[in-house]
Formats: sequence, structure tokens, C-alpha cells
Amino acid sequence: MAGMEGLYAKLQEVRQREEELAQLLADPEVVSDRQRFAELMREYSKVGEIVEVAGRLEELRERLARDRRELEEVEEEELRDFLSEEISRAEAEIAELEQKLQRLLLPHDPDDDRNVILEIRAGAGGEEAALFAADLMRMYLRFAERQGWEAEVLDLEETGLKGVKSATILIKGRGAYGMLRFESGVHRVQRIPETESSGRIHTSTATVAVLPEVEDVEVEIDEKELRIDTFRASGAGGQHVNKTSSAVRITHLPTGIVVSCQQERSQHQNRERALQILKAKLYQMEQERKRSELDQMRRSQVGTGERSEKIRTYNFPQNRVTDHRINFTTYNLQEFLDGELDEHLEALRAYEQTRRLAELMGEKSGG
Repeated sequence: MAGMEGLYAKLQEVRQREEELAQLLADPEVVSDRQRFAELMREYSKVGEIVEVAGRLEELRERLARDRRELEEVEEEELRDFLSEEISRAEAEIAELEQKLQRLLLPHDPDDDRNVILEIRAGAGGEEAALFAADLMRMYLRFAERQGWEAEVLDLEETGLKGVKSATILIKGRGAYGMLRFESGVHRVQRIPETESSGRIHTSTATVAVLPEVEDVEVEIDEKELRIDTFRASGAGGQHVNKTSSAVRITHLPTGIVVSCQQERSQHQNRERALQILKAKLYQMEQERKRSELDQMRRSQVGTGERSEKIRTYNFPQNRVTDHRINFTTYNLQEFLDGELDEHLEALRAYEQTRRLAELMGEKSGG
């Protein structure tokens, strides 16, 4: 009951906001401000969708109650069958619209629409960990391709056996961060390494960090707080980069954050890329600080982004992928590594939506 009361209270707020927006959009001053007008129109469109869904739900509930009353009164078998079918259809549509309404009522995180800077690093397990990191890198690149997003490798440090010590990828696509934000953490693989002659299963790890890309105006960096070093690039940069000190390493002195980039041919380009990564890290650090201050006790297992969390296991002998945060398992490991992540990501998003909705309803009911 408390949850439903919270839902109704939230709907009342939305209806009031719709009226406020309608008045604002009729204000000549707002109309003349193109940017503000466009922002308010987007909000008005979203609010209007919520009100429309809520109105449809009310209609269906009234019709359902009426059909149930009529079903109790009629005796004609053909009419009873018809009413039973109508009731079943209404119940199914109500359930679907309730889920949609719950999703629409969740506060939107503006970071969800951002591009992603994704970092992959080999963890425990030596060369096998580096090979697994290479698998993860390919997995995310394939997933981005399947989504129709652009992916660009900003920095890459490889091993001699085609493994990856570390990789930084920029993924450009609307909603990329919202889709990939739950990938942060420790990924574990269980398989027989190619270099293992005895056929024993080894366990190795790689870490993934997912950062929202930020604009220059959102993060200010004092050049005096940076130490910038240049060095010769190695690996896949080609002969040109090995002849000059084109690679760049930037240390942010106040925080100790170190970023590097060596993929571009010029030192200037590598410097800009490294600054881009640094800004994303500083932005995320500030966002996490704010969230912690607001409510440190309510941090959820999904979405904290702690690298110490073992979030997923890739078990080759069993062809199994298991997400430990929501106890979700599928048996399509090869397809998963080929970028078919949708089922897992949707399960994570559904779990997070349920958690956030319960939190929202608890707040509205005074709990």
C-alpha cells in the first residue's frame, strides 16, 4: 500500500509539472531563448508521455472493474466468455503499462546519455590475464559495433603474445554510458590456457572501469597541477612513433591520477587524448564524492563501480557467464564474448530500476 501511495504522489507531482511547463512554454521570454525552450520541450514531451500512460491505466482499471462486476451478474455463457477474454486482455495491458510507468517515473541520470571512456587492465594471472583482457577489449568493440556506435582506441599496451596489459577505448553513442555503466569491476575467467600443457583450469582476472566522457566546460584543470612527460611509443604505433617522443603521460598532482596516450602520431594529439581521459576520471571522482556525501549508507551493489568487486565469471568448460551481483547466468559464453551482451545488460538495468523504484516509493511514503 505504501508503495502505491508513493506512486500516486509521484504522479500528482508529474501532473503539476506538466501544467507548469505548459505555462512556461507559452511565455514569450522562454520562446525567445532557443536553448531553454528546447530543453523545456524535451521535458514536456517526457512528462506528457507519463501523463498519457497514467491516463490509459486509469481507463483500463475502470473498465476492468466494470467488466468484473458484469461478469458476476450475467449467466449467458457466450457473454461470460467474452467478458473473461476482455478481463484477461485488460489485466495483461495493465501489467505492461504499470512496468512502463515505473520506468518513466525513475529520475533520469543525465550521465546515461554520455559517451564512454572504457579502461581495461590485465589483473591476476600473468599472460593469461592479458589474453583475457584482449578478449574483453574485443567483446566491447564488437558490442559497440552491434549498437551502431563509434569506437576508438585511445591507448593500448600489448604483450608479446597478443595479450593486453591495458587499453583505453572511447565509445561514442547516445546512451552508451547508461548501457555500459554496470561493467565496472573485476571480471574473472576460468579456462585452460593455451600455454598449459597439463590441461588444468586456471583462474585469471581483468579489471574494467567505465567513465562518462565530459565536456571541457564541465571540468577545469589547472595546468600548474599537471606533470607532463613524453616518451617513445611502443607496440602498435608503427615505425614513426618509435622514432620520436610522441607518447604522453600526464600526472594530476593533487590526486595522483596518471593517464597516458600513445596511439596518435603527434605529441599534441596524444596530449589532448590524455587530457580527455583525465577529465573523465576527475569528473567521476567528483560525482562519487557527491553521491557518498548525499547517502553513503545506500550505495547499491550494482553501479558502485568499485574495482574490488568481482562482478562476473566467464567459465569456459561450462560455457557459462554468471553475473554475481544479481545471480544471473546464461550458457552462451562464445556469443557473449562476440558482443552479444544485451540480455545481461538488460537484466542489470532491470535490477537497478527495481531497486531505484523501491527507494523512490519508500521516500514518497515517508519510509
